[in-house]
Amino acid sequence: MDEKIILIATSNAGKVREMERAFEELPVRLVPLSRIREVLPNAGEIEEPIEDGATFLENARIKAHYYREKTGLAALADDSGLSVEVLDGAPGVYSARYAGVHGDDEANNAKLIADIRVHGTENAAAAYHCALVLVFEDGRELGAEGTCTGFIRPEARGTGGFGYDPHFYRADGRTMAELSRAEKHEISHRGAALDMMKKMLMERGVV
Repeated sequence: MDEKIILIATSNAGKVREMERAFEELPVRLVPLSRIREVLPNAGEIEEPIEDGATFLENARIKAHYYREKTGLAALADDSGLSVEVLDGAPGVYSARYAGVHGDDEANNAKLIADIRVHGTENAAAAYHCALVLVFEDGRELGAEGTCTGFIRPEARGTGGFGYDPHFYRADGRTMAELSRAEKHEISHRGAALDMMKKMLMERGVV
């Protein structure tokens, strides 16, 4: 079977690593946006789409269809984030830019902890959510979602992971940033969504 090229519609290195690990046994070649010229040598700069969906799934769908239309390649998009109970689900779809600048993990975490403390707690129930959408060259799509529950605490622990991982504690007392890549995949929101996506691809004989 010929290797299938799938564009990973993200520049987030952490997400790319998790996706590559999940699909490593499939006959697919995952190409992140940062390396798109490996498969499309004449590709110009592609502006980011406007993510104005109200849910993670809507935003993932927007990105997947946008990059498929721009490149002609099958595109896999992820939209994910954190929801905290005492913050009425915030930061939600604004997780990556919670403090105002997209991808500023340090600022986002600082704002998150400050906002939680306003509510008089330092142990806030929270959940990670992930939505994946894969759009094929012909416009067909597959969607998958995953969730991981835990608590947000002020003390940052661990050097792995990214985003809110150093503050996201699991029931066993470890943060997501203290887990190995294999452990994180087993229990994480993105790991669950990726496993579901992989299963659908295999069941449908797509790869």
